[in-house]
Amino acid sequence: MSLVKIFQEHPERRYIMFGGKGGLGKTTFSAATAYYLAQQGHRVLVFSVDPQASLSDIFQQDIFGKGAVQIMPNLFAQEIDADQRIKAYQEEIRQKIFDMYGLEKIPDEIENYIQAAAAEPAMEESAIFDQVVDIVVAAEFDYYIYDLVPLGHALYYLSMASVYDEWIEKITKLREEMREYEQMAARIKRDEEVQEDLILQELQDIKYRIQTSSSILTDKERTAFFFVCVPEEMILIDTQKAAELFAKFDVPLSGYIVNRVLPDALMQQPNIPEYLRNRYKMQQMYNTKINDLFGQDVLAWVPEFERDITGLPMIEKMAEVMFGNGTN
Repeated sequence: MSLVKIFQEHPERRYIMFGGKGGLGKTTFSAATAYYLAQQGHRVLVFSVDPQASLSDIFQQDIFGKGAVQIMPNLFAQEIDADQRIKAYQEEIRQKIFDMYGLEKIPDEIENYIQAAAAEPAMEESAIFDQVVDIVVAAEFDYYIYDLVPLGHALYYLSMASVYDEWIEKITKLREEMREYEQMAARIKRDEEVQEDLILQELQDIKYRIQTSSSILTDKERTAFFFVCVPEEMILIDTQKAAELFAKFDVPLSGYIVNRVLPDALMQQPNIPEYLRNRYKMQQMYNTKINDLFGQDVLAWVPEFERDITGLPMIEKMAEVMFGNGTN
């Protein structure tokens, strides 16, 4: 099996994720896959949920916090600005308080709470997660490619969906029970009408958004998740552990990509430094282990490039290595 066959044989898999430890090439592979799919005529969005992402660097274009920016025909990229999202959160909360309670001014104690909540350590993650939900629910693209944060944080995002869902379920149930009591009291009095429940509507909307996003993350029909690794012992150990953890969240694993492989031709060169020769031998040992561990689930062996992957010409080269020459 190969990467190109995965995409050819499973055209319904429109949500693509690359996961792995930081610095292994997830962003590069995300960009190259987006390039490949765009060249096939698909409308593609590659977006980063990593605050330290480098899509701007890879595409050599400032896209941070600017929404979906067109890089080339069919290819759009987006880096999420959590601070911008948090400010929008605060304004939304103020407006909802105005709408629900008819206040002309936000009371100081509520404004203080709104400001304090924005400083919570988890607020940045929540803001980014919510932006991801917005992107997915909008359904404006054929393919969505997630440039995930390093593994630990990626698991946090995956678990956040289920935690939010359970919390919203409980709150919605309580609100519905309150709604029943309000309606009963109105019938007894016969002279009041129960107003439209804006709070319940808001809770149901949040629930829908979360369920839509979390269902995509675990949808074996529509989602393809690829682990990125390199031929090093600790990386292989971490990748195995992460694969087991992701399985607990029912994330559909499509295969592995091995990056930064020293090519065999390198050893044919004269005067190879001893450290490089030793590193090649070490990689050969771990490449054998990777084959033993993952077998046919290894979809691509990507060589070490002579320079960083930045700019469309280098992204095209990477796409050709990953998918073959079907990029034109």
